[in-house]
Order: sequence, then structure tokens, then C-alpha cells
Amino acid sequence: MTRLPLPPSVYADTAVAPVATPPLDVDKNVSVAIVGGGYTGLSTALHLAEQGVEALVLEAQEPGWGASGNNGGHTNPGLKHDPDQIEADFGAELGRRMIAFSYGTTNFTHDLIRRYQIPCEARQNGTLRAAYHEASAAAIEKTAQQCIRRGMPVTYLNREQLREMTGTDRYIGAMLDTRGGDLHPLSYARGLARAAISAGAKVFGETPALSLRREGSRWRIETPRAVVHADKVLLATNGFTDDLWPALRRTIVPVFSSIAATAPLLDAVARSIMPTRSVLYESGHITVYYRIDQQNRLLMGGRGPMRWIKSPHDVAYLMRYAERLWPQLKGVAWTHGWNSRLAITADHYPHVHEPAENILISLGCNGRGVALSTAMGAQLARRLIGGAKAEIDMPVTGIKPIPMHAFWPVGVTTAVIAGRVRDRLGI
Repeated sequence: MTRLPLPPSVYADTAVAPVATPPLDVDKNVSVAIVGGGYTGLSTALHLAEQGVEALVLEAQEPGWGASGNNGGHTNPGLKHDPDQIEADFGAELGRRMIAFSYGTTNFTHDLIRRYQIPCEARQNGTLRAAYHEASAAAIEKTAQQCIRRGMPVTYLNREQLREMTGTDRYIGAMLDTRGGDLHPLSYARGLARAAISAGAKVFGETPALSLRREGSRWRIETPRAVVHADKVLLATNGFTDDLWPALRRTIVPVFSSIAATAPLLDAVARSIMPTRSVLYESGHITVYYRIDQQNRLLMGGRGPMRWIKSPHDVAYLMRYAERLWPQLKGVAWTHGWNSRLAITADHYPHVHEPAENILISLGCNGRGVALSTAMGAQLARRLIGGAKAEIDMPVTGIKPIPMHAFWPVGVTTAVIAGRVRDRLGI
């Protein structure tokens, strides 16, 4: 197969050079084969290699080609659900572990970046979860109180404080978590690949997994040019999950998330927008998220068409919204527009499955994949090494296909339209 070009993003134009990941063209026997070269697969390979376990990554395109190299660049702590809800859903003991793990993922990620000296423009200036109507503000304040009660470095901010931090008077309340931050997603993916390879893992690009079946006591993975035999397999395909494992594709909804980017802004303009350089995502039915990168570009993200895009004009509503927040942006050039596929689960929790002996699956980041996927790599490596007796800090559940999955494109489009209306009405 021919490697597809990267989506037309700012990241593709500015990322560090990729490490060599040639196609696999010779049969291999390995301890662990990993399908998917995004953050989850690369981090797992790195953490396996650090412990002397032979790991091999099969990536259909190149590391970071999917959402890992094309996301908003936010490193956000936590899960979608509030801490109290997590404990209610999974019990006090596992719930506490899930909370500690998920809210610690950003520190884990930035520590790993420092440990391997990955050049990816990483900063840890905090995450703002912001509201522009009363119902969302009340919900965010409730979340903040739950986090504060657990000793987290979280603060609830009022309208005046937010005006100073964001440069706009749009928001009436927000939760600031100082552990959040941002990075250059594609440079980070390439840095993870380089780190994994330097630790002893093998990473092969242009090598999709075409079939997976048991052969004796091991697993056989066919690729276009060679066969891999592995003792254990991790499937880490997230928003690009196909039918390699029965019914798995129907457990997630692949949703496109889009980003529009400006040209580098004048210093005076850039200083007037998000001057503390925290990242922000809105609490609404349809999330908008943004940040100023280290070259003074504004990157605005949100829902867009459920198809690939190539221009910022494909998501013109993001440009209009940015001008609403900061009128000084009128006339500024928008140079890039791109998107990629995320994996959304029905319950909005990440899913880990073990559907057969020596098969592990991890998917469903629900838009929080940068830090979560990185930290999951260490968890999954522990499970792959120790087996079912090795507890991890996320639940291991059965595969449950989403009912009426074939109708997801219509459902997503309808939900986006309804969500935008409800956000405008403040309900």
C-alpha cells in the first residue's frame, strides 16, 4: 500500500521530522504485537520495551496519522464524568483508583516528555473548563467542589477572573485545573515513536493488520507483505477501528472533530487572547475548544462535517465564533482547516476489553486522548505482562455493541444540530 498524506494541518507543516518506520516485509515472531500507532499503541510499546518485553507496532499509515497527530493539542486531566459519578458507577475502591489515575494523566504525560526530552512544545499552564450559561456554570462549580474535596489543584473562577484569563467576557464561570496544558500533537506522536524505538520496540508504518486469528497457542496477524506471530496482542485503533475483531467496530461511534488555525498573530493581539496560555474547552452540548500555540496561532476546535475537510472554510462557524469572542480578530487570516476521527463510547468512559486469552483492547478516549492514552500505555503494559491478575486502574469490561449502530451518522448529525440549538438557548 501507499502511505496516505497527512491531513492538511498546521502540525503537518511544523512537526519535527519523523523517525523511520518502514513497512514490515519479513515475517516476525514477537512477545506482543500492537495494532495501531497512535498514542495508546506507542506508549504501550515504550513501556513494554522499558521492561525488556519485545513489542512490535503495526501502523496502517505512519505514527500519529490519525487523531493522535491531529487533535487540539490539549492535555486535559480527568474523565468526562464527575468524580462522585465515577465512584457511584464503579464502587468506592475502583472508583477512587480511576479518579486518581485519570486526574494524574497530565502529570504522567508531561513527566514522560521531560524524561525522554521529546521536542513537542509542551507546556503545563492549566486547563479551563468554562461555561457561558447558568446551568453549565452550576455543574462546573459542582465538579470543582468534588475535585477540591479530594485535594486536587483546582479553582473555581468567576466572570471577572475569566475575563482576565481569556480576554473575553463570554464566560460566567470556569474550573481551572493547573495540571492541564498543551503540546504539538504530531511532534509528540513522532517523539513517542522515537522513544519506543530507542527503548527497543519495533514500529512499522504502511502495515495494516488485515486479519487476526489464533494459530496454536499464539496469534497470527496477516499484513500486506508479512505475517506476525505473537504471544499477546493489543488492539489500539480507537476512531479507526474496523472489523479485525468481531463486533468491536460497533462499540464506538467514530466522530470527526475539526480545527481551524490562524496565521501567527501579532504579539499585541496574541497577548489579548488567553494571556496566561491556559487551554480552554467549553461546557456545552457541543464542545468548542481552543488554545494559542507557541507561534501565536489561535487553534479553534469543535464539531464539523462528518467527512474529511481540507480548509478552514469547511468550519466557518469556528472562525465566526472566534471573532465573536475576540473582535480584534476580524480580518485575520485563517490558514488551515483539518480534522480526524475520535472514538466515542455510549457511556463516555474509555473501554478496555479482554475478549479472549492474550488479547487486550483499549479504545474510546472520548476526546481526552492525549494524556489519557499516554498514561494508559503504562497500564496496558502492566496487564500484558502480568495477565488478568495484574490489576489496572480502569475497568475491564465485555464487548457490548451499540444498538442501531448502522444509523450513527444520522444520529451524530442530529445530535450536533440539537446540541447547538440547546447551547444557544442555554438549556
